[in-house]
Amino acid sequence: MCRARRKRFLRQISSSHPWSRMNRNIQYESSQNPENFLRILEKDAEERRLRRKMKEEKANALREQGNEAFTQGDYETAVRFYTEGLEQLRDMQALYTNRAQAFIKLKRYKDAISDCEWALRCNEKCIKAYVHMGKSHLALKDFKQSRICYQKILEIEPQRETMVKAYLRQVDLEEKAFLQEKAAWEELQEGTEQAMAVAELLKKLDRPNEINLYYCGGLELLSQAIKDCTGKTLFRLNNGFSIINGNNTVRSCLSQNSKDPYSVDLCLSIVKLWRTVCSGNEQNQQLLMECPGTREHMVQLLASPVREIQRENLELLSVYSQTQHGRDVLIANLNSNQMAENLMSCVCRDMSSALALTVLENLAAENKFKIQSRENFTAVFVLPLEHLLSNIMTADHKTLASVISVIGTMALDDAISKKLAGRSEFWRCSLQTMKQCIGCECRSVLYPLLGLMFNLASNPSQVVQEHAVLASSRCLDLLSDSSGGVITRAAGLLSVLLPMSLDATQEVVRNGVVKKLLKILKVGGEMSSRYSIKALTFCTASIPQARDELVKLDKRLHTLRNLLGSIDELVVGNAALCLGHCLEVDGAAVSLLGTDCVQLLLHHAAGDAKRAAVQQNAAITLGKLCKIEPRHMEKLRELHGLEILHSCVRLIT
Repeated sequence: MCRARRKRFLRQISSSHPWSRMNRNIQYESSQNPENFLRILEKDAEERRLRRKMKEEKANALREQGNEAFTQGDYETAVRFYTEGLEQLRDMQALYTNRAQAFIKLKRYKDAISDCEWALRCNEKCIKAYVHMGKSHLALKDFKQSRICYQKILEIEPQRETMVKAYLRQVDLEEKAFLQEKAAWEELQEGTEQAMAVAELLKKLDRPNEINLYYCGGLELLSQAIKDCTGKTLFRLNNGFSIINGNNTVRSCLSQNSKDPYSVDLCLSIVKLWRTVCSGNEQNQQLLMECPGTREHMVQLLASPVREIQRENLELLSVYSQTQHGRDVLIANLNSNQMAENLMSCVCRDMSSALALTVLENLAAENKFKIQSRENFTAVFVLPLEHLLSNIMTADHKTLASVISVIGTMALDDAISKKLAGRSEFWRCSLQTMKQCIGCECRSVLYPLLGLMFNLASNPSQVVQEHAVLASSRCLDLLSDSSGGVITRAAGLLSVLLPMSLDATQEVVRNGVVKKLLKILKVGGEMSSRYSIKALTFCTASIPQARDELVKLDKRLHTLRNLLGSIDELVVGNAALCLGHCLEVDGAAVSLLGTDCVQLLLHHAAGDAKRAAVQQNAAITLGKLCKIEPRHMEKLRELHGLEILHSCVRLIT
């Protein structure tokens, strides 16, 4: 057909098509009556909106039914409901991600990935889609793609770094296990000595109803045969956990119910084997926890009357506590409160139990462990600590210092901190310990104890206020200590106690705190200066005697002026405020004539400090200085600072 005839044919078809006639009618009507045309469009849009709304309602109802089925573990039914929902609304992101999650439960990983891809077409920033896709790729051993999915989450929402790190850590562990199993299978195929020995020994240990001594010897040989990571993986691949933990004789000795004379040796051999196969092998650590009764035994054996069993079990827990994965496994599977109680008992019974402290120190930093410990924190941790503090002269000071550090880490949790800070007995024991530690061999306890008390006192409470006077007096005594660390923490504790108690401030001023703080400020480091100037500022703010002493001891307020040159804004702000307090002493402002005081204050008043209080304190003090001693105005004029002075006056008034 030639081109002209084809065009003519198409025009005929087009002119005879009903849609063409309708379009011409609409165009005609719109040209004749634009309002009718708009009404038609609005009606069509409203009809489409209502249809969309109806479909959304049906899709949401089906999604809820799918969620209910998913919650009950009926994943096939959940998939069916989600699929029916998608038939109603093809662009509903939640249905794709929910169905992907159900597919993962059914191990239909490729289907899950497909649904995640559809969800991303609906919303390219869908976090759930990347999470489920990452899990699916991980299940398919595609570690590279799994990492890409999780890293994509960080690009979208950087604040999810903690979550992403956990997912990436899981990928690393799965890849490590995969490579370990690959190496183990290769050894099995090659028939290496280790592979054959592990398999043969497990086969012999699988024999039931043998005497304890038989199993004891077999387990010892098995522990010796497992020489490296591949050996640990071979143990797992040969169903080692099922064989050992499925043995009635083994379970009996772990429960310590057996009266057989070799039951203790067998129990030791089992725990030693656990430690051997779990050390450095995260997959084995998880599998051990899944064995029936293991969780209870690991906690109970901490309280074993047999020291060797107790120590071997501590070694096992220490293996877990050394890695993030191991700590997560412990916290997720064991009774944290009972475990902590038994660990603290180990410490109190045997003050040389460094292993128990190691486990506690590692667990104490985990937020989940802190949360689980909140309810029984006083009984599990505080009462033993108070007992140790009350008997400090007979306690092992190094271990006690570690216990205090553990509790200090735990007290970073707000709920635990409030509970401990509000316990009067703790403060009584701590203050008694501070007194006993001065000038004796147990001074090593002071540093962590002062740190704990400082953190607790930073959140004022009625109990802290009640002990503020005595605590401040103890801190005053420690300001002359030979240890710089103790001095710094004593000054820090003093700086948080004085603002909450006028009586405490009056007491320490009467007993010479100004002189001691001034001495620290003359030679102190960054933190000691920060705490000391803060404490001194509170003293001069409320006690005239403190101002008089400072002006008398610090000629021309030389030390305070030096502090105005610090790079620490907290120090500068408090130094300016303290200087302002001292100006109320007769002759103080006059003594500053001819010094660089105006220049220093003007520099900070006109500066751009991050802390507004620095600028404000400097401005107020500068205004006071010029008001009390007008001759300072001459220096101010030289520095072209009158405009700043006017702003100072406004701040003062």
